[in-house]
Amino acid sequence: MMPRIRQLDSIAPREMAGLCDVLIDCVEGGASVNFMWPMTREKAEYYWRKVADSLARGERALVIAEDDGGEIMGTAQAVWAEAENQPHRADISKMLVRRNARRHGVGALVLAAAERAARDAGRTLLVLDTASPEAERMYERGGWRRVGTVPKFALLPDGPFCHTVFFYKDLAQG
Repeated sequence: MMPRIRQLDSIAPREMAGLCDVLIDCVEGGASVNFMWPMTREKAEYYWRKVADSLARGERALVIAEDDGGEIMGTAQAVWAEAENQPHRADISKMLVRRNARRHGVGALVLAAAERAARDAGRTLLVLDTASPEAERMYERGGWRRVGTVPKFALLPDGPFCHTVFFYKDLAQG
């Protein structure tokens, strides 16, 4: 089954519920994506409302992957750099894939869609970080270049430190 990829201009109530479900599933599965256990629906809704506000201000792109029934399987964002001297740069953020949809290409599809959205917005340099060895392999396959590792950069949702690996991709190079 090939998921449908869409870029959202706003977050409707059905999409809000699906985005919250994906975020909760990833954090409950141990993903280090800025949240700690217990991961509540309230924390997820608060986060996605902030994303919706940022979308309305034109500060980012949000893409989703949906199955045939409209269930959100994955998501990624391209967040435009705020600094005046970085109009060419974006951060790839909250690349999330439901645990039951992993290893089926969903992550690569939403990542490619976020890259296209960034390119369409005139961004040519993308950066991201990850604490997932599986994601590292996907980024490297997608042409991302590893910059380095920062030990104890963040915490896993259950409390221990984790290292974070930084990557970049120069879209101007192809």
